[in-house]
Amino acid sequence: METLKKKRTRALLILDILNGLYSEAECTLDFADPLQLLISTQLAAQCTDARVNLVTRTLYQKYRSASDFANAELGELEQEIRSTGFYHNKARNIINCCRAIEAEYGGRVPQTMETLLKLPGVGRKTANLVLGDAFGMPGIVVDTHAGRLARRLGLTAETDPEKVEYALAEVIPKESWTRFGHQLVLHGRAVCPARKPRCGQCALASCCPKTGVGETI
Repeated sequence: METLKKKRTRALLILDILNGLYSEAECTLDFADPLQLLISTQLAAQCTDARVNLVTRTLYQKYRSASDFANAELGELEQEIRSTGFYHNKARNIINCCRAIEAEYGGRVPQTMETLLKLPGVGRKTANLVLGDAFGMPGIVVDTHAGRLARRLGLTAETDPEKVEYALAEVIPKESWTRFGHQLVLHGRAVCPARKPRCGQCALASCCPKTGVGETI
């Protein structure tokens, strides 16, 4: 079994390669402030970022503050976000989330993991994204892409997103957490999809124990 020290050494090599490939990796959701990122992330569940960005282009012109969302008419908001899917639950969570932000945090998105997790519809993935990309506080976002690559790269065997997050935090320097999460997503989409990963085209092949599971050309 690989020791933690060896895993950290290999993780740094992986990070170095990803930095070369995706030096400008960042959140692909469009947002102008923490509230917009918080809401966009909730809308992105089971939906593409491109679709969310299309919806929020007009949504954020109509709803400009936590108060606007807190006082939104449920049926109307549902229709505004309908194309993102699961719009009944998303609309309800967004309204309740913004009511809590208004009532407990003066209309401003809180800036700690503990307080963010108390908001309706907010899990660790959303909280880490908001902390990292809106507030500059390092956090590892583990979505399906990041979890899959973390396991294929042998950085963890965990399947629970929270456990994957903790495992990656052990081997990746804290200052790189936010970008690393985005880099895994980009690489997962471009080179290492769930089906037929393109191992023969992968710059990480030399340090990946799963080399050969997919196409080799």
